[in-house]
Amino acid sequence: MKVALVYDRVNKFGGAERVLLVLHEIFPKAPLYTAVYDAKGASWAKDFQVIPSFLQKFPLAKKHHEIYPWLTPLAFESFNFDSFDVIISITSAEAKGIITKPSTLHICYCLTPTRYLWSGRQHYLSHPQYGFFNPLVKLLMKPIFSYLQRWDKIASQRVDEYFAISKNVQKRAQKYYKCQSTVIYPPVETEFFCPSSKKVKGEYFLVVSRLVSYKRIDLAVKAFNKLKLPLVIIGDGTEKKSLENLTRGNIKFLGQNLTDSQLLRYYQNCRALIFPGEEDLGLVSLEAQACGKPVIAYRAGGALETVIEGKTGEFFYPQKSEALIKVLSSALMRKNIL
Repeated sequence: MKVALVYDRVNKFGGAERVLLVLHEIFPKAPLYTAVYDAKGASWAKDFQVIPSFLQKFPLAKKHHEIYPWLTPLAFESFNFDSFDVIISITSAEAKGIITKPSTLHICYCLTPTRYLWSGRQHYLSHPQYGFFNPLVKLLMKPIFSYLQRWDKIASQRVDEYFAISKNVQKRAQKYYKCQSTVIYPPVETEFFCPSSKKVKGEYFLVVSRLVSYKRIDLAVKAFNKLKLPLVIIGDGTEKKSLENLTRGNIKFLGQNLTDSQLLRYYQNCRALIFPGEEDLGLVSLEAQACGKPVIAYRAGGALETVIEGKTGEFFYPQKSEALIKVLSSALMRKNIL
């Protein structure tokens, strides 16, 4: 049986990439097809046979794929999978839009229906992140998004079997694609991500995230600026500079080039994980809890499936820094989980 993997783009590291590494263990000979491949930004993929699309040759595409939104669907439709029996697409965007012959089984592990077109559409329209060109981009985005939404609905019907990473994503797939799916939660290495053998109660709080606008790391930065508590932020992304400009001396940025062993120590030695965005599921929340650390999360999305209020964490609502400050202050006073 010949298997191929398909992923939106191979240029970063996060929860989805951990899923790909597990699939690589199961199917070590399966090639990985993708729109673009940045070997420097995705060192985790060095053991894969990565096959990028024609977009790979376009200027800036490896790091800034978002400047070619109308070409990405064509990139995935251009691949030929005739020699494969099973295709597994792992996607939160366009990878599900591949074209296969009728005898080929296409399984989609859905991370979420394309976020910038559906559940996060308004946020992306309001925060295009093109700097000086934002006014022009905002004018162009609506017709482009309308075209991409039509394509995305068509592409969603090319899948033979859907699996969703959470009940939250399962509901979105039904809402936006009218597709039934089965929930299979992504794996967490609980033998590795586990409590420290030493009793450690760290003094710092922790954020582990890509630094992009919808993750709302700005809420954590603003809250900890006011609380004057130590905060460590692990991750990188387009928002890094603007977030650094907001911070004071109690907040440290460590980037994303940490080993898993280093990340484990930060989990084990923190006081709690701060989880301010609305996530599809949120593997970092599970990793932190596996290490015996509580999670302070926004009351929405995947966190509702991973955090037990009052036992493994607390929720704040609404999605504002003031609400996060209130919950943190209350938890610190009660000392029930912190």
